[in-house]
Amino acid sequence: MPRIAWSRIAFVLLWLVGVMPAAQALDPAAVKQLAAEDGDLKLEAINRLVTEGDAAAIPLFKAMQDDGLQIFNGRVVIVDASGAKDAVTGEAVDAPPDQLVSIVVNNRIRGALDSAMASLRLVAPQRDARLAAAKAVAADASAEMLPLIDRALAKETDPEVKALLVQASASIALKSPDAARRRQAVQMLALSENPQTKQMLTVLLDKNPDGGFVEPDQAVRAEAQQAIRAIDSRAVVPQAIGTLFYGLSLGSVLLLAALGLAITFGLMGIINMAHGEMLMIGAYTTYGVQTLFRHYLPGAFDAYLAVAVPAAFVVCALIGIVLERGVIRHLYGRPLETLLTTWGISLILIQLVRMLFGAQNVEVENPVWMSGGYSLGGGVVLAYNRVVIVLFAAFVVFLVWLLLNRTRLGLYLRAVTQNRNMADCMGIPTPRVDALTFGLGSGIAGLGGVALSQIGNVGPDLGQSYIVDSFMVVVLGGVGQLAGTVIAAFGLGEINKLLEPYAGAVLGKIIVLVFIILFIQKRPQGLFALKGRSVET
Repeated sequence: MPRIAWSRIAFVLLWLVGVMPAAQALDPAAVKQLAAEDGDLKLEAINRLVTEGDAAAIPLFKAMQDDGLQIFNGRVVIVDASGAKDAVTGEAVDAPPDQLVSIVVNNRIRGALDSAMASLRLVAPQRDARLAAAKAVAADASAEMLPLIDRALAKETDPEVKALLVQASASIALKSPDAARRRQAVQMLALSENPQTKQMLTVLLDKNPDGGFVEPDQAVRAEAQQAIRAIDSRAVVPQAIGTLFYGLSLGSVLLLAALGLAITFGLMGIINMAHGEMLMIGAYTTYGVQTLFRHYLPGAFDAYLAVAVPAAFVVCALIGIVLERGVIRHLYGRPLETLLTTWGISLILIQLVRMLFGAQNVEVENPVWMSGGYSLGGGVVLAYNRVVIVLFAAFVVFLVWLLLNRTRLGLYLRAVTQNRNMADCMGIPTPRVDALTFGLGSGIAGLGGVALSQIGNVGPDLGQSYIVDSFMVVVLGGVGQLAGTVIAAFGLGEINKLLEPYAGAVLGKIIVLVFIILFIQKRPQGLFALKGRSVET
């Protein structure tokens, strides 16, 4: 195309932009009605602006909510620190403060403004803004919002936001006097993946105090029952996967808590009641590292676990070596005294932590890459932090296996476990092996504390919640047996999660404890017996 043609087109476009009036985004009549003295008229104006679905009304509503929407010579203006401007055109207005008249906004109007701004954010370009708006609308949807919801639903592509919009649209339709419209809404909800959908449908089948159903139409109730069955059938597989996953997650926590105890108990026969406090110290070490990163390296906060893991291991291992050399080595062969002594040590450690950090729980924040989860549908979410804990537990077990089977310390440890006196005669430094082994068991417990800090709050009594479960895992798996500890931990985790929906958490633990007692009566050595010659046998 010749150069002159391009210049003519550009000239025409510039002329059109210059002479054609700019389209007004907001309805001037509705904006002016916001200044009406009658509250009902204000609500009507708010609904009209929401129905238009223009996000330009959000600053207007925000100014009205903050008492920044005022009247000047019959014009509605927005007043802020930079001055006054026309609420419709945005043009600057020279308005002396003494000539401005405030628009009265009561609590009823403020509530309507909150809902209106949430509704208009449904068409925002940012996905997070639309998601937050969809959640707010789904929780409190009104018939006036239906046109905007349907408009946003037609454009929405994000599955999570779309499910919330479907729920909001259907919840409005369920209040319709038309039975056919209500039945159509039930059919829409039957296809929804939102976990609150089933609750909405169940309400339709409830009865009123007068004996009648909440939903008077029999056909709608039948459709609701069919929708509930469809939702339940879709949720069977996700719920089964979720149960197995959370059983695996609980088993990983039990494994990290019991792995160190299995090593020390199997080697020394020490009933270490302070083992749970090593979990607690590992968790508080993680909290301390997190605090240091937050103050001195905020830009690298998401990497604090890379420092917390080795720090927790070293701190707990050193404490374990000090305890073994200072106290426990004098009590070998006296199980009752050892039990009472380690119990006293656990109380001392708990009190020291209370003095240093206070009696209240502290919160350890997950890194960004461990936050959130993957939704399977049916209300089942696989949390990323628990996925990481499962992988972390598998990695720790692999490292312990390498240590026991591919290092000199592991060779010494297995020799002392099988026959302490013979190992001593062969020149193995059994006191040093005892100290290093106790330190290893305590360090692994510290790693368990790092994992626990990522799934719950950290408090002085954290270890007390896991000491009994740890002993159950060790006894069931077989004393000193790594494979038995792994199988017992994951087995107990899965059994607990399978029993919880039917028996509850407390009764489920009681059933598991009774099962272990009966099992030990028949097989005292646990799942795997310790192989080797021992002078004690």
